[in-house]
Amino acid sequence: PLDNKEETAAAKCTQPCLGESLSISDLECSLCIRMFFEPVTTPCGHTFCKECLERCLDHRPNCPLCKQSLREYLKAGRYSPTVLLQDIMLATFPTQLAERRELHRSEMAELSNLTKNIPIFVCTMSFPGVPCPLHIFEPRYRLMIRRCQESGSRRFGMCIYENGKSFADYGCMLEIRQVELLADGRSLVDTIGRQRFRVLSRGHRDGYHTADIEFLEDKKVSGEELQELQCLHESTYRLAQRFCEHGDLTSRHILMQHGPLPEKEEDIQASADGPTWCWWLISILPLDPSYQLNLLSCTSLRARLSQLQHILTALLQQPP
Repeated sequence: PLDNKEETAAAKCTQPCLGESLSISDLECSLCIRMFFEPVTTPCGHTFCKECLERCLDHRPNCPLCKQSLREYLKAGRYSPTVLLQDIMLATFPTQLAERRELHRSEMAELSNLTKNIPIFVCTMSFPGVPCPLHIFEPRYRLMIRRCQESGSRRFGMCIYENGKSFADYGCMLEIRQVELLADGRSLVDTIGRQRFRVLSRGHRDGYHTADIEFLEDKKVSGEELQELQCLHESTYRLAQRFCEHGDLTSRHILMQHGPLPEKEEDIQASADGPTWCWWLISILPLDPSYQLNLLSCTSLRARLSQLQHILTALLQQPP
């Protein structure tokens, strides 16, 4: 048996040998032609960066090289890192591996910015504090949702389509609460509305829309104006309660889906978006999306409550 000194000498002997027999190109992913980052190996024996493989599987559940079906692999929803390969890269090319990690870190930092180049899902109206369940099946949106999770932001913008533009000038940030992956790569995503925003400029990234945005904030009032606003808030909330209690069958069906009218909040100006119950009501009322969009972009709580009062009064006067 070798003593300790001989063992160390033997190890020193083998290390340079590994470095000499390998070149950087041996450790490149065949999909991105960069050094492997978080390498994973498929059941058919091919190795790729985890992110590269996921992007391929967004489009087809087959190995990108040999086309073998990876449906079962995809169904498991787990990718085990190829630890030996990671160890070899660390032992032979530590500097290049550190550079590759840094590149990935800067890409993630760019993706986690919440006002510049934020991802935009062009689909439906969403509102602050109101849940918005989504079914994700398009490859570009699968990628977008995964990036929102990996970057740690867990947020993206939701806008509706608008004629003559790729999407409307106003939208709402959504926060991902839970993602349920389905066996074929689709997913059910549970999100909730956060802040409203205005679009400053539009862009693209890997097939999905992006935007630079600024967040909206209701104008604060005080003194006599605030007292008037509180009276308007009280009377509108009472109308909303009446509507929820005495609405027609359609309304009752909506309430079964969306739950009860949210409670009133102590301070009606505490949130930049105003009371949540208003948004909940706007989401369930039979309103045209363009009208909902006007209410979303409005930064006066007084104007929003006045419009809601007008709508509720009209609906309550209709014969059942």
